[in-house]
Amino acid sequence: MSQINIQILKTTEEMRLVQQLEELIWGIGSIPTHQTLTAVKNGGLMIGAFIGEKLIGFSYSFPGFYNNEVYLCSHMLGIHPDYQLRGIGKQLKEEQLKIAKEMGYKLITWTFDPLETRNAYLNVSKLYGIVDTYIENCYGEMEGGLNAGLPTDRLQIEWRITSKRVMDKWMPNISIFEEPFQITISEHDHPVLIEPYLFEPTLEGYEVPIPQHIQEMKSTNPELALKWRLQVRKIMQKLFREGYALVAARKTDEPVNYYQFVKKSTIPLY
Repeated sequence: MSQINIQILKTTEEMRLVQQLEELIWGIGSIPTHQTLTAVKNGGLMIGAFIGEKLIGFSYSFPGFYNNEVYLCSHMLGIHPDYQLRGIGKQLKEEQLKIAKEMGYKLITWTFDPLETRNAYLNVSKLYGIVDTYIENCYGEMEGGLNAGLPTDRLQIEWRITSKRVMDKWMPNISIFEEPFQITISEHDHPVLIEPYLFEPTLEGYEVPIPQHIQEMKSTNPELALKWRLQVRKIMQKLFREGYALVAARKTDEPVNYYQFVKKSTIPLY
């Protein structure tokens, strides 16, 4: 692949390039340029990835404030369909981290779909964010594009960019994670989640299976995809209520990948 150039975007023309790429990736209307321009002039950050003059990826964030803490809200990360799975998203996030530190931020947050394991792997296993917040139907019903067909549930990443978790790439020292959930395979070769009769988490760590190909499942078996959405919602909310946080995603050759959870109190977040 040709040389990728990562740079901060500031002009109206650059924001229009982002609009075009946004519409190509998600198939929905884009953020107005007057909004993105105002955000980047007031503590926000737009970063673009280019090959030559062609914009192939972007990261967009703006300032947030909650519980007496200022943070950077990373609202969108998009990669051109022809350039996905090449590590460009990670490059954009690493540049975002570097610039955010220079701007004085210590925390960056964003959300992602709990059933999109590729995003989870980047967010927690590569960038060392954590998750302990589950938002039900975050954006309401969305039509068209990748978000159509299911409640828009989201996990909220907490990326404490000056913490030992991030700077030292901390991972839990647990040799075996408890696996209380079983998987069977449907007649159409989709994974089906079998929950235990009773799930009361008390151990060091747990693994939760997540289907690898949720978009394909949505197309061929939407009822099963919805069942996964509701089951994963219930399980993760239970873990979060009991003080656990998502810290890693384990890839497999099975129809599912696994999310790994440990007690949040054990994670060095400062």
